[in-house]
Amino acid sequence: MVRLQREPIRIEDLVAAVRGDPDGAVALFLGTVRDHNAGRRVVRLEYFAYSEMAECEMTRIADETTRRFGVSRVAIAHRIGALEIGDVSVAIAVASAHRAQALDACRFAIDTLKERVPIWKKEHFEGGTAWVEGGGTASMV
Repeated sequence: MVRLQREPIRIEDLVAAVRGDPDGAVALFLGTVRDHNAGRRVVRLEYFAYSEMAECEMTRIADETTRRFGVSRVAIAHRIGALEIGDVSVAIAVASAHRAQALDACRFAIDTLKERVPIWKKEHFEGGTAWVEGGGTASMV
């Protein structure tokens, strides 16, 4: 399961998509919108994506994660559009027979997503806006 979506991410859908009877572990990563960045008070975020390419790359990451770590299944969901403080912006669920594999695979999946998927974040803070680079640095607009 790979989704790029405007509506809120339903965590239970991701868990249901990956969990099976042979699995003893489900690792879950949630990225949430925080209220600060680079010393500024953030009021909301906007995510933009090259949708077709993003979904294709997210599928590649899920497949690569499954192969590399020997996990059962991987589900990835990322929001686009306007998000408020506290909203879940990205979620990754990984099921595996053992917790170490699931946790390692989950970290690999989010780190790889941040590096390779064409999704851009625009931060709205008190007094202005900025595009935020993958490493968290902002360029003022």
